Amino acid sequence: MAEAEKSMGSDNVEDILTKIENKSLKIESLIKQYKPIEAIKTALEGYPPQDERCKFANWIVVRKALMAIKDVEGILRSLNPQYYDILMKYVYRGLSTGDRTTCDQCLKIHEKLTEKAGFGCILRSLADTVNTV
Repeated sequence: MAEAEKSMGSDNVEDILTKIENKSLKIESLIKQYKPIEAIKTALEGYPPQDERCKFANWIVVRKALMAIKDVEGILRSLNPQYYDILMKYVYRGLSTGDRTTCDQCLKIHEKLTEKAGFGCILRSLADTVNTV
């Protein structure tokens, strides 16, 4: 019985990884079409996966969309406020990488996102320990 549950969990992880790969392909296509707003919305859709492999794979996809942003203010104007908290979580994930290019972009987004969403966005993203990215 334990093996059956473990197997179901693996299949579920594989299914999630497949969905993340499909999302990645869609985001790459949107970026090539110069549609960064749609790319970031697609990247932020859905709840963050709980499996560590899935979280990492999902982060790579979200990072692609974040790095494609040229007009941060324009993106935030077009983005539904429901995405602000999850975007802030990914900004902090990007800052934690230590990669200079990623950190520079995440700091730009952090500044504009804080102006737009307020300090509550920072607090909510840091306080939510259940839906980590």
